[in-house]
Parts: sequence; C-alpha cells; structure tokens
Amino acid sequence: MKITFMGAGSTIFAKNVLGDCILTPEFGEFDIALFDIDPKRLEESQLMLENINRNYNGKAHIRSYLDRKAALAGADFVVNAVNVGGYDPCTITDFEVPKKYNHRQTIADTLGIGGIFRALRTIPVMEDFCADMREVCPNAWFLNYVNPMAMVTGYIQRYEGIKTVGLCHSVQVCVKDLFKSIGMSDYYEGCKWEIAGINHQAWLLKVQDAAGNDLYPEIKKRSLSGEYNETMAWDLVRHDMMHRFGYYITESSEHTAEYLPYYIKKNYPELIDRYKIPLDEYIRRCIRQIERWEKQREQVLSSAIVHNKSHEYAASIIKAMITDQPFRVHGNVQNNGLITNLPANACVEVPCMVDRNGINPCKVGDLPEQCAAINRTNINVQNMTILAAREHKKEYVYMAAYLDPHTAAELSMDEIRAMCDDLFEAHRGWLPEYN
Repeated sequence: MKITFMGAGSTIFAKNVLGDCILTPEFGEFDIALFDIDPKRLEESQLMLENINRNYNGKAHIRSYLDRKAALAGADFVVNAVNVGGYDPCTITDFEVPKKYNHRQTIADTLGIGGIFRALRTIPVMEDFCADMREVCPNAWFLNYVNPMAMVTGYIQRYEGIKTVGLCHSVQVCVKDLFKSIGMSDYYEGCKWEIAGINHQAWLLKVQDAAGNDLYPEIKKRSLSGEYNETMAWDLVRHDMMHRFGYYITESSEHTAEYLPYYIKKNYPELIDRYKIPLDEYIRRCIRQIERWEKQREQVLSSAIVHNKSHEYAASIIKAMITDQPFRVHGNVQNNGLITNLPANACVEVPCMVDRNGINPCKVGDLPEQCAAINRTNINVQNMTILAAREHKKEYVYMAAYLDPHTAAELSMDEIRAMCDDLFEAHRGWLPEYN
C-alpha cells in the first residue's frame, strides 16, 4: 500500500495524518511518499515522520519527492493539503484588496470574495494533480483537506473522474465544543447526534443523551441563561443563529459570520463588538503559525517526538477500506439526491459509511426548510465559482461575487465588479487567463 501526501511541507498536519497511519498496525508495511515544492520543509517533514516511525516501531517506508508524478506513481491513497499561493502573497491579497472597498473578512478561505479567489487559484493545480493521477495511479482515492472544500472537492467530483471525498474537522468537534461552552460536558459520553448540510455550514439536526432524550431544549435554555456568557464568548454568532433558525451550525462563529449577510456590516459596526467577531483573524492566525513553527521546529524534529492519534479521518478511512471493517465519517460528496431539498449538483457534507467498497454516502432526505434555504445561498456561490473555474470567464466570477451573501450585503454590484478586477490584477501569475 502506498500513501502519497501532497503539500507535505505542512509539517504539523502531516504529523497528524501520517502519524495516525504509522500508529495503525493494520496497515502492516506500507510506503509513504511526501511531495512539496519547498525542499527545506519537505526534508523537515521526512525527518519528523522517520522519528515517529522509529519511536513507535512503525513499518512505514518514507521517501520525499520534488517530482510530483514520481510521488503519485502507484499510490493507493492521495492526501491533499496544499495551499496554493500561501500566506504571502495570496492570502494577504485576499484580505488587503477587499479592504480598499471597506469590505472586511474573518477567515476568507471558504466563501466570500476570499474563498472565490482561493478556489480560482487552487482548482488549476488540482486539475494538474488529477491529470497525473489518471496517468500513474488512476484507481487511487483522493482525500481532499484543501479549502474552499465544497468548491475544490465539487470541481474534482464533477469534472475530473477521480475517486474523491472532501474531509474537514468541524463535524468531529461540533457537539463536544458546544457542550463544553455551556457546561454540558457530562452529557457527551454516550450522546447521539445527526449532522448534515454543506461544508462549514452543516446543521446539528438532532442531539440526544444516551437514553434518547432530546438535548436541544436544555442547550437553548443554558445558551440564553447568561450563566455561560464567558465560556460562550468565542461562539456568539452560532448561538444567535441557533436561536433564530432553530439549529446549531458545525463551523466556528468566525467562519459563520462571513457566510451570512447579518453580522459583518460596515453600517452597523456595533455588531462586531456584540458578537465578538475577529476581523482579519486568518491573517493573525497565519502569523502566529509562522512564529510558532520557529519555536516548535526543534521539538517537532526531535528524535524523542511523541504522537497521539488525532481526530483526523484519513487513517480510519484507509483502515476501513483495506480491512473491510466499516467506519462512519462525514464526507463531502456530490449530492445527487442525498439531501433532497438541495441542488443535485451541490457538494454536500453527509454521513458516509466506509468499507472495501469505498465511500458510501447515506441519504438524509429534506433538511428543515430554513436550513436548506441558508445552505442554498452558499451553494449558489460555490456552483458559480466552479463554473467560472471551468470556463475561465470573468463574467461568471463577477456573478459568483454578486451572489455571495456577505459581499452583496456590503457592496454595490459596480463595487463588487471593480473589486474582482483588482483581485484579478493582484493575483496575476497565480491564475490562468480569464476572458
């Protein structure tokens, strides 16, 4: 078995995913191929993984590659964690150009103007990956962790003919973090929940205790009580959405705020303080990660490195496929009737059973109408961006931005078009030619 990791210079994420694989005895002897365009970070990731492999009596054979096709050759599984354009210049550009129009964002990697342009520069690279895969590992599973998840995964599933599932972190921690914020951690053991929707905007449809009792009344009561104001302070947008629309959302409040037209509004600056919305958060996060890596490098590259299994899905998916021991994940897949009141060509996040037959999505049926309605506003942007990336038409990019809930709530269509043109110019060299 061979696992290829694309973007292996993301050393901490490679540690989580591939460290989990090394700690999975069912894999037996297997090959790990590391690919990145940064030779220094690639070397560091290989050293780190070799130390984990040695410390835990692992049976992985680890090699690094600067040649993409060589890294992919013969792969059974391909894990994708690339960041096209990186923090500097592209992430900075996604924030700074919209600021000229007084248009502010928090994360800008999934929806909104930042998410649209991240997709436009990432999808061409995915096309190249998939072309290589069709040539040298056509039967491999492509496990995509790259944002914007629904746009990137949806594009590959729609056009590239590669077995693909999109994987995120938010579903795994949704209930646990909610309970922790309102003093209900004791309820977590044995609780049951159902989640479905789209990536970063899936809905906690049901949550029950071990005896089958509905926990939503208690959750909402505690949320409004005022007793947990301090521990809820990081998550006020999601709590507000839950009370107004009935259901809690999987992804964090800083993300949720910029997927909607209600919270980041230049004419209502008081909302930023009321809901503690961290504008420019992703920029600060990137800076912290860079600074943290300088401090972490020695520890992570130490021969005494320790690894405990993470909550990432990849190793468990691979284990289920090779052992035929079923495992449930929440994956991003083409809808095709899984959620019956969302478009068939949407990329949705639903429960999936994994076994030797691969990823087997479960039918959900209708979402509550208000939840589906909110999802559709995001799907509109995702599908228009996918079409724009396919056709290389600026008009489709403008339309995607016109349709974006947060962007449309802040700017006129003339401003939106001008902002897109400025972003095209700023991203010159990172995008194919658009006509």
